[in-house]
Amino acid sequence: MKRFISSILFALTILTGTASLAQSPSTAESSKTIPTSIASDTVDVQHVIDAYHEAVLNHDGSRLAGLFLPQGGMWLNVLSDEAYARAKAKKPDALKIRVGSYSDFAKLVSTSKVSFNPTHTHLQQNSDGTIASVYFDFVFLADGEETNRGSETWVLVKGADGWRIAGMTFSSNPPTP
Repeated sequence: MKRFISSILFALTILTGTASLAQSPSTAESSKTIPTSIASDTVDVQHVIDAYHEAVLNHDGSRLAGLFLPQGGMWLNVLSDEAYARAKAKKPDALKIRVGSYSDFAKLVSTSKVSFNPTHTHLQQNSDGTIASVYFDFVFLADGEETNRGSETWVLVKGADGWRIAGMTFSSNPPTP
């Protein structure tokens, strides 16, 4: 069971998907009322970071998805050279760079019975008040065990309704099974 969960988490952490980024919401989206929880989650970059962590811990996929641009965003997972070599040994057509989506991750967070805890260290933030970048090292724990580690960077934008994650790229160096 433990190996199965690790395999699923590894596969999900190396998802990749792109969607076009729109500069502003459509007329229908701009007339929607933003839920209070999302509005408070996106007041500033630190609130987005904290809300992301809490949403993952609490299996709240809806809250997690609300932190991203609704039009989609870039979600890239790049295997480290060592992890890529291991993946190629098991599956010759393994990809080093994988495209995924925040919606797939939000669904996993919502439906999994596994206890997740993404830890972030060495956090660096840069912003001009309109765009921002966040870079940090992470260790992703599932039921208290490390399933992945690496570095992660987010690109955030500040729209009329607050800060949202526009793109996420992370290196992936899961432990050897």
